[in-house]
Amino acid sequence: MLFSSIPFLYYFLPVVLILYFITPARLKNYTLLLASLFFYAWGEPRYVVLMLVSVGVGYILGLLTEKSRGKKAAKMWLALSVLFSVCMLGYFKYADFFLANFNAATGLSVPLLRIALPIGISFYTFQLLSYNIDVYRGDAAAQKNPFTLAMYISLFPQLIAGPIVRYVDVEEQLARRGHSFTRVALGIRRFVFGLSKKVLIANALGELCDIFRASGELSVLFYWMYALAFTLHIYFDFSGYSDMAIGLGHIFGFHFMENFRYPYISASITEFWRRWHISLGSWFRDYVYIPLGGNRVSKPRWFFNIFLVWMLTGFWHGAAWNFVVWGLFFAVLLIIEKLWLLNGLKRAKVLSHIYVIFCVVVSFVIFNAADLSQAMADLAGMFGGLNLPLVSAETVYYLRSFLVVFVIAIIGATPLPVKIVEAAKKSKAGQLVLDITEPLLLVVFLLLVTAYLVDGSFNPFLYFRF
Repeated sequence: MLFSSIPFLYYFLPVVLILYFITPARLKNYTLLLASLFFYAWGEPRYVVLMLVSVGVGYILGLLTEKSRGKKAAKMWLALSVLFSVCMLGYFKYADFFLANFNAATGLSVPLLRIALPIGISFYTFQLLSYNIDVYRGDAAAQKNPFTLAMYISLFPQLIAGPIVRYVDVEEQLARRGHSFTRVALGIRRFVFGLSKKVLIANALGELCDIFRASGELSVLFYWMYALAFTLHIYFDFSGYSDMAIGLGHIFGFHFMENFRYPYISASITEFWRRWHISLGSWFRDYVYIPLGGNRVSKPRWFFNIFLVWMLTGFWHGAAWNFVVWGLFFAVLLIIEKLWLLNGLKRAKVLSHIYVIFCVVVSFVIFNAADLSQAMADLAGMFGGLNLPLVSAETVYYLRSFLVVFVIAIIGATPLPVKIVEAAKKSKAGQLVLDITEPLLLVVFLLLVTAYLVDGSFNPFLYFRF
């Protein structure tokens, strides 16, 4: 079930909110658990059992790990939990990738398994891994109530596409959390703005990407329009979903970490990855990079750590070589920055931002390709390698048609709108205007989104692929 859908907005969510707030405090977790399982079963009824089995194994191994803490057995239980989670993810997400590459390397024809990818498995598997690792480290106590652990893993606001919420960050909130009209209002505001980003901006840019793929009149400018459109599309699609998840978290009394902080204003790739998909980047830092030794090792080992982490980061996004190349592309850029560029980038204000945007746009062309050959063809098209005209009549038509969307998206990807609002709050007149206009704006956005969805317009969610 998509957040940006009529069934979720006007049937599921209102019913869940009513049931949740009339439920006694001691039973609220059970209400959320049942709602979350229903939410997941709506689109993936078969894989609810898989998720519950994963939770059950994680629960038992977490208890055994805590009981054995300080003994050799604790490492064994942790290793089993990591092995189980990695094998589950590997089987459902990567089995056909490895089989296809095995066939290509050996000339054999081992049949592919054709396994459907369970929605959200990459996210909830990482949450289970962090839970068991934190229990082993002593950073969190093992959860004694299996239903509470199941609620944490299946919690519908962040189940499908994150943010990746670590158990240690919400451990106390699972047992006790506060609710207030102020927090609910904050959550509604964040949810509606995230919903609007996804439906009104990301969807429009996604349509342009589809138009480009179907076009028979390509040009160099059209390739660059597509590249920029997808770069903005993935930001508004994913950050919009994260905003909705964080907003829903506020409504139900949870505080989820921010997942995006205006990444396109970064002055280096290093800064970009501190602002983009923060929950994933920090997960790999704390559970892979630092345990490997981070940068406190020899230079060759440090390079190895960076390449391994970024190869895994790319591979986490999808079972295809273009995702691996995408991750390694960033590994190379980060190493170059750390060795030579960072100091210069700090001084070259304008050039540093141009460099970041250029590299990010190129990276997302690789990311969104069906395979490496399409990625190479797209890059060739952008840089004049396909003998295409610089511009065409169709390109001009779509540039005019989507120019307003591009302008809104570019401005919306910066802190400028928030800075204008913050400046208005500093005066009584400005605050009064905001108090009147903000609720009206939220209603208008919700009506526009509803009209868009009722019309049955383009409404995919990109990160369902991962």
